[in-house]
Amino acid sequence: MAVIGAGMVGACVARYLQRDGHDVVMIDPLDPGEGASFGNAGCFNPSSLVPIAGPDTFRQVPKYLMDPLGPLSIRWSYLPQLAPWLIRYGLAGTPEKIKLQATALKALIAPCFDVLMPLVDDAGAQDLVKREGILIVYRSAESVAADARGWALRRENGIVWEEFDQAQLRAFDPNLTPDAKFGKYVPNNGHTVNPSELVKTIVDNVVKSGGRLVKAEARGFAFDGDRLVAIETSAGRIETDTAVLAAGAHSKVLAAQAGDKVPLETERGYHVMIRTPAIKPRVPTTDSENKFVATPMQLGVRLAGTVELAGLRAAPNWKRAEILLKRIGSLYPALGKDYSPNEITCWMGHRPSLPDSLPVLGRSKRSAGVVYAFGHQHVGMTAAPYTGVVISDLVSGRPSPIDLTPFRADRF
Repeated sequence: MAVIGAGMVGACVARYLQRDGHDVVMIDPLDPGEGASFGNAGCFNPSSLVPIAGPDTFRQVPKYLMDPLGPLSIRWSYLPQLAPWLIRYGLAGTPEKIKLQATALKALIAPCFDVLMPLVDDAGAQDLVKREGILIVYRSAESVAADARGWALRRENGIVWEEFDQAQLRAFDPNLTPDAKFGKYVPNNGHTVNPSELVKTIVDNVVKSGGRLVKAEARGFAFDGDRLVAIETSAGRIETDTAVLAAGAHSKVLAAQAGDKVPLETERGYHVMIRTPAIKPRVPTTDSENKFVATPMQLGVRLAGTVELAGLRAAPNWKRAEILLKRIGSLYPALGKDYSPNEITCWMGHRPSLPDSLPVLGRSKRSAGVVYAFGHQHVGMTAAPYTGVVISDLVSGRPSPIDLTPFRADRF
């Protein structure tokens, strides 16, 4: 049994397969937790069931693109290649489709903590997970109204939260800007204080429990008719009759070899880690207007967000990270300063994104031995634990605990 990818999704899939009695080998050219799982905001948000595509997002796109400090950037040289994905993205954003997508996402992310904590407890990683909620702040009633559609969709799907006024915000976190007038506190969400270390700890537990980790690039599949017989890697052939493809934004080429042309794109995300913060947010806090998250972590405060559409190969544009530093003072004044290079670290990584905000889960067209678990976009940390359960049930021949129809590779 092979799992291609050693990020959060691959780690959870591998451990649940192993707990089901399967022998597991994990394959990744990077160390565990060093891809997209390294640099995310670290949140476990069962409330994140609102698809990215939608009328509210579309209305904001022109403003975002015209703002040099905005949360969205497109490399115009990449636009011809990106155009088909953007068209599908637009087609996926109708109100009717959004409701269906939200229902599917809820099924995948609602059980997050129920299935995450057994892995955390088993690995002895309890100190890496906090269940203290998250906060979203607004500076105006207009900003609250702009998000109303998404919160109504959350309410329809059973998400609960507390409304804060300006005084309640200040009481909850006195370090917040006085300009924050309204807030929504979601108590059932949480975060990890070190995403990469959490992944490494789970993978270490896979290895300690008899699994194997191969540091290599998976380059293709070997089939005998429709039967998978091996994975071709940069370190040689690994024989297996079942492979779970959980390689995030790098899954597209391998999926094509398994018979499925999937419109997988990368949303390049950036983060800045302030290693010497004057203060830390009480909980992960989202700036609703500027679309970034400030998360308290072991190594400082992480500012994560922004989307850049430029493909897998373009060099990073570190000005996208600098935007986060320029914005943080408007959310937490005590963090608004000029930092020296030794006070911060910057990172860029690839979110694996499908036009409808849903991952691809299920068997490939060419072979039942190739199983997909990729494309989790902005909810990889949250959706990974239950993805592990779903994929393990599928591989073990049990009925799926959720309807896999919305996650089919051929849905586009």
